[in-house]
Amino acid sequence: MKGKMVQKLLCGVILVTMVSGLAGCGGGKSSADPKPTASSAGAESTQKPKEQVSLKFFSNSPDRNNGVGKLEDEIAAQYMKENTNVKIEFEALQDEPYKQKFKAYTASNELPDVFMVWGQSAFFGPVMKGGYAAELNPKDYESYNFVKGTLDGYSQGGKLYGLPRNLDCMALFYNKALFEKNGVKVPTTYSELLDAAKAFRAKGIAPLAINGKDKWILGILYQDLVVKYGGDQKLIYNAIEGKTKFATDPVLLKGAQMMKELVDAKIFQDSFTSADYGAANNLFAQEKAAMYYMGSWTMSMATDVNFSDSFKNNVGVIKFPKMADGKGKDTDILAWCGAGYAVSAKSKQKAEATKFLNYMFKPENSAKLSWQSGAQVPAQDYSKFMTGKESGLQKEITKIIGEATSTSGVVWYDSATPAFKTDGENLSQELAAGIKTPEEFLKECDKAVANIKN
Repeated sequence: MKGKMVQKLLCGVILVTMVSGLAGCGGGKSSADPKPTASSAGAESTQKPKEQVSLKFFSNSPDRNNGVGKLEDEIAAQYMKENTNVKIEFEALQDEPYKQKFKAYTASNELPDVFMVWGQSAFFGPVMKGGYAAELNPKDYESYNFVKGTLDGYSQGGKLYGLPRNLDCMALFYNKALFEKNGVKVPTTYSELLDAAKAFRAKGIAPLAINGKDKWILGILYQDLVVKYGGDQKLIYNAIEGKTKFATDPVLLKGAQMMKELVDAKIFQDSFTSADYGAANNLFAQEKAAMYYMGSWTMSMATDVNFSDSFKNNVGVIKFPKMADGKGKDTDILAWCGAGYAVSAKSKQKAEATKFLNYMFKPENSAKLSWQSGAQVPAQDYSKFMTGKESGLQKEITKIIGEATSTSGVVWYDSATPAFKTDGENLSQELAAGIKTPEEFLKECDKAVANIKN
């Protein structure tokens, strides 16, 4: 389990690629193509038309008008234009339904030709081990400029099985107008975060939107609290490796107690444990919540055509606040390599699917388009694609990642087995819902750790 537990991002490398605005130029083709000879024209006329190929693409981005969903459609459309014998059909579901359908596909060994994966031991590890993903040739990507370390979560046994789409970090999004109008200070410390919660509650405004039904976000928040208080990114992973215990470590206890404190302060919207990703996102975008705890992929809100100009003009983002009495800094952030794509090992069109995957990740496609559209932070060097016209959210997210003094790597419950992931997410929700006390939560985490080896 060692070595696979934490896959670190090298933010220094990321910072260099962000700060340096490199200019590039490519060689052009002559506009005057040679005319075919009679013999060549005759040969062409006798050639058989290319075989029609249909590829199925399974995506976790159901919104095809914005963000990653729109990006996928645009690249696929361009590919089909250049390869007229190929048809790409999408099936797109939100994260939780996606995971359930993914399980069904693997159970029947009928995964679509190209599919989205999270580069985590708990998710992609069994997929690689089970032989569901086709092996890729690392030499094909030597010029693709992937950020150092981002391919680790997509590799196993020295072989590559997928490609990373984006870099993720957690942040606190907020509505500038709501803070200003209600005279509330934008929080820079944990105590100010509690003060903001009380102030907005008193005015009948939901302080912070969160998708508690999805569970995973609550486990991430717990880890963020642990890091900001203790200042040690390795601590929670040490507990998973058995080097310490959840139940006896004072920092891990403090993190759980602060989680309960936030819930008791009613910082989250009412019925937050029944709100999924879409509900929480819409609550914030409709300016009915002052803050939103979410990952950097949410920076696409700044250009989302579904949201009002009022919201887009007022959305801002800051680092998750530090603790006045803690050892961590607000620059000790949760950051990891997020989602990516793989090709089905059982695909009947494996060669074409791999060709399309490689096309997707050409720097001028995925890296350029995803950054310039504001959809996500690419897992490839995108410095030469910066235009100077980036949104405020893009600039601030870039700054947060670039100024990081430490990064977490893969989220704690994703660092081991699928069963541990399930336990970690369920326990995090039970802690937030008040079903388990902080002490009970920690004891159950230790039991889940013990089950990893069983």
